[in-house]
Amino acid sequence: MLPYWLPLLQEAEEHVPTSPFEPEFGVIFWTWLVFGALFFVLKKYAWPAILSATEERERKIAHQLEEAERMNAEAKAALEEHKALVAGARDEASKLIGEAKTVGEAEREAILNRAREEQEQLVDRAKREIEAERERAIAELRREAVDLSLAAASRLVEAKLDDEANRKLVMSYLDSLEQAR
Repeated sequence: MLPYWLPLLQEAEEHVPTSPFEPEFGVIFWTWLVFGALFFVLKKYAWPAILSATEERERKIAHQLEEAERMNAEAKAALEEHKALVAGARDEASKLIGEAKTVGEAEREAILNRAREEQEQLVDRAKREIEAERERAIAELRREAVDLSLAAASRLVEAKLDDEANRKLVMSYLDSLEQAR
């Protein structure tokens, strides 16, 4: 076979093509020879490395996708848990606010009741004090009335009467008038 190709190679060297579409068998031969050798070397040495790198990358991507899906599921679960916790916290907060309002109302009522009781006690004490002062004033007025009556009676009689006996007499008279009322 080599003798057949040899004249073609020599002819290819002597012949310069005039058109780009004219075939040159020498260039075609060497192109196929280099292509075959390169293909053989790549298939023997580079293809397994490229294939293993591609498979490894595929495994990494698959693992990363699985990890992303797992993390997404965890994030969704955490979000749901967070929503549940927030809802529980809101319920607890509204419950505490309701209880605080109830306690506040009870305290307000208790404070108002104490204030009313203290007011009533103050009013009662003031009434008692007023009554006591009135009684003292009435007793003082009686004493003065008795003294004035005795002074007037002694001027009329112009004699000195026993103050103590006369005072008892007038006081018993005034007490009988008060009981008659």
